[in-house]
Amino acid sequence: MKDTLRDQGKRKLLVQELQEKRGINNANVLKAIGAVPRHLFFDKVFHDNFAYKDVAFPIGAGQTISQPFTVATQSSLLKIEKGMKVLEVGTGSGYQTAVLLELGAKVYSIERQRELFQSAKVNLSKLNYRANLFFGDGYIGKEAFAPFDRIIVTCGAPFIPEELINQLAPNGIMIVPVGEGVNQTMILIEKSENEEIIKTEHGSFSFVPMLNDKQY
Repeated sequence: MKDTLRDQGKRKLLVQELQEKRGINNANVLKAIGAVPRHLFFDKVFHDNFAYKDVAFPIGAGQTISQPFTVATQSSLLKIEKGMKVLEVGTGSGYQTAVLLELGAKVYSIERQRELFQSAKVNLSKLNYRANLFFGDGYIGKEAFAPFDRIIVTCGAPFIPEELINQLAPNGIMIVPVGEGVNQTMILIEKSENEEIIKTEHGSFSFVPMLNDKQY
């Protein structure tokens, strides 16, 4: 698993693009994206042409590694502080997981596609990233480890799962793309100290759909 000076240079250019052209201004998020070798979450044959482009890319099992702008946007909206407990629904390749870990989060991540669950475990382990990874249904969260300070859903949800809201701690934040079409609306959910729920919209994005009641 090599992270060459060439790779690091491409990553620096990606960070500059996210900051200067895409308006990402969270210094911690930019630093995290600059630290994670995204090319190592790709098949080697695609490294040079796609790893540091601001695009999503297929990773198998009908899923994609998210576009860097999307990762940066969701990560910024979460306002993660070091030591926070974060639930990630949809581990995918493990790339977003790695960014969350770089931000100092304690990550609990659920993946329902067995092929991706296994490959994410390998990817993260080889890079010495340590997350709590689970194979299962993200719709129901991980109640045994709740409440979570932050929850991030990395696939398009037809609705906001009530179980996830229930597992969000007071003063917690959840980010979830909602919609059943090609594009979803990014919804930010904030739970107040007295558990009042406030929802705000933060633009249109495109995600693969969240799968309900189906594991592979």
